[in-house]
Amino acid sequence: MATFSDDFNRADSTNLGAGWVEVSGDWTIVSSQLTPGITASTVVLRAATTLASSDHYAQVTIAATTSVSQGVWCRGNLDITTGYLWRNNGSNWSLFSVVADTYTSIGSYSAAAVAGDVAKIQAVGTTIKAFVNGIERVSVVNTAVTTGTSVGIRSEANTGLRYDAFTAADVTTSTPLGIAGATEAAQLLAGMKATSLGVAAGVDQAQPLAGAKAGVLGTVQENAAAQPLTGAKTALLATVAAVETAQALTGATSRTLDTVAAVETARPLTGVKSAALGTALEGSTARPLTPAGPVADDDVDITVGVPHGAAIAVGRPHGSGWKVGAPW
Repeated sequence: MATFSDDFNRADSTNLGAGWVEVSGDWTIVSSQLTPGITASTVVLRAATTLASSDHYAQVTIAATTSVSQGVWCRGNLDITTGYLWRNNGSNWSLFSVVADTYTSIGSYSAAAVAGDVAKIQAVGTTIKAFVNGIERVSVVNTAVTTGTSVGIRSEANTGLRYDAFTAADVTTSTPLGIAGATEAAQLLAGMKATSLGVAAGVDQAQPLAGAKAGVLGTVQENAAAQPLTGAKTALLATVAAVETAQALTGATSRTLDTVAAVETARPLTGVKSAALGTALEGSTARPLTPAGPVADDDVDITVGVPHGAAIAVGRPHGSGWKVGAPW
């Protein structure tokens, strides 16, 4: 299988490179696109690489257009005088079979070419198809040209025409299956088929389940534990636009006080406070206090208890010492 392509993305030049053969005219690359040159007669360009099979396709993008002949060629000979051509003339598309420079229309599609259209022609066996922007517009069976491996572009020379993204490749087809020699229908089974059973090694009885049965746990979605951060993270600080320094407060601030409800000042107690006394349970008469010691010119009698109820009189006459008398 062979392929060929060119996107023309290179410097402006009148030399297209080794990939092309200018069958007629002076083709040029301008602004990474192909142009057929100045206004003149029809010119033809052929890919230098031939394809491996007569079954192939060729396509090109019409980058800029005007109402003149322009199209793409497949299954051609080396001088592009025989093959198939898909061409637009400014008002409609036509599919031609060409034999020795004799053109025969074998299909058409009514539409003018516009910038950006992708024209494609394909020949596989006797089926010839033509496409615009990937949509099949013509499909015919034709036997006028059965062989040819050259592809290319046929166009009028006009500065208003530009081409881009040329592609061609062989088309591989599958081999049809041959007709089956006979068809056999499945037959129904009849009768019976029996065979001796082998001796069973043993018989196992199902045992009742005991204990508890646990259910299958549902699939755990995912439980991710938070991981401690390691390492250090640095970042460039943005440029500070301005630095403001805190200023000391000046002046005074005032506030209106709430209204005082009342102020009470503690006053000293004056006068006398009296109260009626309760009834005394027992009356006691106040006795005059007597001196703690002896007084001059006074006798002091002291009675001292003695055994058997006797008493001793002690006296101290004025100016004398103590005197103990006999029992009274």
